[in-house]
Amino acid sequence: MRAKSSATAPSGIAVGGATASSADGPSAGSPPTGGRSFGTLQAALGVVAFSLTFPATAWGLEGFGPWSLIAVRSILAAAIAGTCLLLLRVAPPERRHRAGLAVVGAGVVLGFPLLTTLALQTSTTAHAAVVVGLLPLTTALLSALRIGTRPSRTFWIAALAGAAAVIAFTVQQSGGALTSADAYLFGALLVCAAGYTEGGRLARVMPGWQVIGWALVLCLPLTVPMAAVALAYEPVHLTAHSVAGMLWVAAGSQFLGLVVWYRGMAAIGIPKASQLQLAQPLLTLVWSVLLLGEHLTVAAPLTAAAVLVCIAVTQRSRG
Repeated sequence: MRAKSSATAPSGIAVGGATASSADGPSAGSPPTGGRSFGTLQAALGVVAFSLTFPATAWGLEGFGPWSLIAVRSILAAAIAGTCLLLLRVAPPERRHRAGLAVVGAGVVLGFPLLTTLALQTSTTAHAAVVVGLLPLTTALLSALRIGTRPSRTFWIAALAGAAAVIAFTVQQSGGALTSADAYLFGALLVCAAGYTEGGRLARVMPGWQVIGWALVLCLPLTVPMAAVALAYEPVHLTAHSVAGMLWVAAGSQFLGLVVWYRGMAAIGIPKASQLQLAQPLLTLVWSVLLLGEHLTVAAPLTAAAVLVCIAVTQRSRG
């Protein structure tokens, strides 16, 4: 059976069987409440998948070099995505969407994974979580510039408060020290926000899984040679941790997580979906305790409560 591309109708855009309005916030013609609730759930599942990325990357670095880890994870994710595209006989993306897919590829397939992996060689996962704390606000800002969204003043106040709480917590967790990895982290922040913004825009005109699927496939001419060179120079020591970490960042973070994330953004809008990521650093710290043996301070539950309040406000405010 041949998969059909989403068609644009005067009243909205079909996304994965649901109809979303052309605006990013709730408006006339937007999905019903049930659709928005399901979209929120999908975006939240994406956040859970992403929260495991840093701990899984730390595991992967136990057996792979940074360049090998990035290249191989992208190739494995592209193999999963390409298989799905072939089995469903999905037509190649239209020419007008390829520039956007290139931005997604540069941002979330190559840029963010590479820069954060390089940072995690000298940084703890707690310190790296600063990037994720800033990502929702940066994504909302780029969305406003790129797509013209205009969230309410209440939305911005809650978003800034949540970002401030997350930044304060993660900086405190790392002892307030700035490291040489900060340049990588801030660069990762910018390229990922650009990839999220463009991916969320494309997910309104094509299924979200196809957005990340085609972005992964289009990056193969870069990732395959990168893997060949990296594996020749970086020794590989396969362990249970390194294999599990590689498999998660490839299948969970790089493909499945982005599938539900883009679908969620298409349903509830980029700004509101991005604010769900305020919870990601705290989830990452929980996984860091369970999987990496890191220790949390008593500030964790207080920050978690503050972040959840901010998320509730942003989800209820009109975008």
